Amino acid sequence: MNENKKEKKVIQHIEPVCWGYEAENGPDVWERLSPEYQLCGAGIHQSPIDLVNPTPTKLLPITFNYQPTSLNIHNTGNTITVAYQQGSWIEVDETKYHLLEFHFHAPSEHTVAGDLSDMEMHLVHKSENGTLAVIGVLIKSGRINTAFNPFWEYLPSTIGESKQNKDVILNAYDLLPSRKHTYRYTGSLTTPPCSEGVKWFVLTTPIEMSHSQVAAFKSIMSGNNRPVQPLNGRKLIVDSTERKDCESKD
Repeated sequence: MNENKKEKKVIQHIEPVCWGYEAENGPDVWERLSPEYQLCGAGIHQSPIDLVNPTPTKLLPITFNYQPTSLNIHNTGNTITVAYQQGSWIEVDETKYHLLEFHFHAPSEHTVAGDLSDMEMHLVHKSENGTLAVIGVLIKSGRINTAFNPFWEYLPSTIGESKQNKDVILNAYDLLPSRKHTYRYTGSLTTPPCSEGVKWFVLTTPIEMSHSQVAAFKSIMSGNNRPVQPLNGRKLIVDSTERKDCESKD
């Protein structure tokens, strides 16, 4: 053997596995797809959860300051996301959380006493110190919801497809129910990396969309919901304060 001959090292390049919702890349195996996703299996404060037996609590209302934004919608392959322009926020317990985007899951991720809704909308916010807060809105089939008309026809059907239109204006506040009482708990992102410490506010009142509106989304994407996770001793509260519907709008 020639001692001067250097041993060649074979470096194998392993492509990262994209997460999704199929058997080979879905919630049951997320933690094994990447070291960055370990919390998806090892975390103890995970989301979503079953919203059952909450503790009634008198709470200050969430202040909503949502401004109109032009359409910027994207199909990520795992959801459809509407990016939001800067300047919109909520305030909870004297902390402001700035609205970044909202997206959809079908069926819902959170359940209420074990019952799934047809869809769920998540409005994702971040505070100045980096804490995430998500408003969850359950969606049930029923009457047509005209608040979605400005952008629902623009749902991108192809993975990676984006659509922008400065002439299409929408306001996320119009998508919310008039009654804004919430379930509240601390959880996680419902998708990898499943980071914990997320403030969750799930509205107790669902909104309605027509069967055709729900079907339009599901024809592009369905089954993108993570199963509910154990509560593991966390506190789940529900707003029991009596107030007028309009009091929470800035």
